[in-house]
Amino acid sequence: MTKPENSEQDHVLIFDTTLRDGEQSPGATMSHNEKLEIAELLDDMGVDIIEAGFPIASEGDFEAVSEIARRSTNSVICGLARAKDGDIDRAWEAVKHAPQPRIHTFIGTSPLHRDIPNLTKDEMAEVIHTSVSRARNLCDNVQWSPMDATRTEHDYLCRVVEIAIKAGATTINIPDTVGYTAPRESADLIRMLIETVPGADEIIFATHCHNDLGMATANALAAVEAGARQIECTINGLGERAGNTALEEVVMALKVRNDIMPYQTRIDTTKIIQASRMVATVSGFPVQFNKAIVGKNAFAHESGIHQDGMLKNSENFEIMRPEDIGLSETNLVMGKHSGRAALRAKLSDLGFELGDNQLRDVFVRFKELADRKKEVFDDDLVALMTDSNTNAANDRMQVKFLRVICGTQSPQSAELTLTIDGEDHAVKATGDGPVDATFNAVKALFEHKASLQLYQVNAVTEGTDAQATVSVRMEEDGKIVTGQSSDTDTVVASAKAYVNALNKLLVRREKSAPQ
Repeated sequence: MTKPENSEQDHVLIFDTTLRDGEQSPGATMSHNEKLEIAELLDDMGVDIIEAGFPIASEGDFEAVSEIARRSTNSVICGLARAKDGDIDRAWEAVKHAPQPRIHTFIGTSPLHRDIPNLTKDEMAEVIHTSVSRARNLCDNVQWSPMDATRTEHDYLCRVVEIAIKAGATTINIPDTVGYTAPRESADLIRMLIETVPGADEIIFATHCHNDLGMATANALAAVEAGARQIECTINGLGERAGNTALEEVVMALKVRNDIMPYQTRIDTTKIIQASRMVATVSGFPVQFNKAIVGKNAFAHESGIHQDGMLKNSENFEIMRPEDIGLSETNLVMGKHSGRAALRAKLSDLGFELGDNQLRDVFVRFKELADRKKEVFDDDLVALMTDSNTNAANDRMQVKFLRVICGTQSPQSAELTLTIDGEDHAVKATGDGPVDATFNAVKALFEHKASLQLYQVNAVTEGTDAQATVSVRMEEDGKIVTGQSSDTDTVVASAKAYVNALNKLLVRREKSAPQ
């Protein structure tokens, strides 16, 4: 097993699949530039392997993986491929520019998944040998995954793992694809493979867990204790259905409980909160308040007993320090008299590094916010940055003017001006409440068939002048997008979030349009 420099402890590789498995969450599609920004941060924070995407899926995915490969400096850059010649060749074309490329190929091996391509066990074994051999002929670093491994017969799993190793796989990943297994089973499976399969001591075993039963982190750590030395995970646990193992959870678990899990990672944990906020912003998936490690309440203490204990000794109720994950220990209040230098310093403390042009734009928005709020807290600034990133100046549609008229009886009315492709369009519409009226006004100015699947409002801070962060999820022809925006006026935030989602939908339309 590999070890970090100057350490006697085994090194556990962190394989981040936020840009591949995480992006498969309905509505979490990221733009090209957003993927590059996330990959740059992952590379900088010490992630060992970045699964940058699924190159055969689309031209956009291919271009993103290729560009990430060219820009990488520290991480192995990995592209996913099915057990097909075209997939494997396309993955190699995308990752070959990386200083450290990897091809990750997979096929479903459980009885249920063997029925999908209608292959016998022997036929599938031949496909595995052929596909892994092809990948290894292109790239020295090859990972193979038997999808739905935890529901595959043990004797057959051992057989195909041995075939993959002999064909040249350097990493064998064992996925709990549907989140079915439990920690003891996870450990037993890894241990069985290591002890049974010839050549197992010459490769690295990885674990890839989903959180359908809430056991992804426990399953991943159990696998490590049994001998796995690579954990596949995502920032904030983003992923299909209930998500994946959360990077921040396994990394901090190994750091905090190193006394019973003596393994090390290369992750710079002070960048965790920055990564969490960035992924939440670009995906439109807010982090739940009580989420482990990165949730808003993770370091909050309200009960009298807890507060008293914290004042006497923070270790009474905190097993890690906020600064360990890059969370600012202070929450100094900013206001309308705060200058540009103070704003830059505060945003830097919060994990946002801004260039001069970006700072100038954000400073204008900060002053506007400070005029509407007496006190601007850290969470307000995070929301401000989120809003700045999600409502880009180059979007085809922008909210220019909105006025709603409310009364005790319906209908309510909304007067809206949208700037669409550089031209202003105005309309007045009615609805069952101010938000419904506003959304009807947007529909009148920009006709679409997208259905609203989710409308969610969260207060950023306390008080009647608090900003509201609004999230919406929309679906059109199978395409799901998420929009988000913040404002001290909930209706304005709602309008901007709705338009933000429509802008993303336009991008999806353009990507899927025939050439």
